[in-house]
Amino acid sequence: MELLLETVALYSLKLAYETEGHSPILRDDPLMGGCDREVFGLLVRREDIQTIQAKVQHCLDLALEAIGGSNTALGRELGRLATDFGASRTVEELRDPLLTLRYYLKDIQ
Repeated sequence: MELLLETVALYSLKLAYETEGHSPILRDDPLMGGCDREVFGLLVRREDIQTIQAKVQHCLDLALEAIGGSNTALGRELGRLATDFGASRTVEELRDPLLTLRYYLKDIQ
């Protein structure tokens, strides 16, 4: 679960900050901030769904802004997927929406 959370955050930040011709954003990049595997691992063990959702939502908001906001086709779909993720109430319920987000973010890179 921690790796999946980190991957969604990474793909979101890549959309927001990575520019062509510059070094790629990697998992150990300072931009990842508190969205790394260790932080997510602690939050998963604590079952702190609200903090997990807040951290991922922050990254998704940055990605949404980078793709032109919620008035674009890509933005509407990302918003819908983010809403599905936000509706999760347990750690187990996070998995399917996270997988969908991961695939979507990777596809629109």
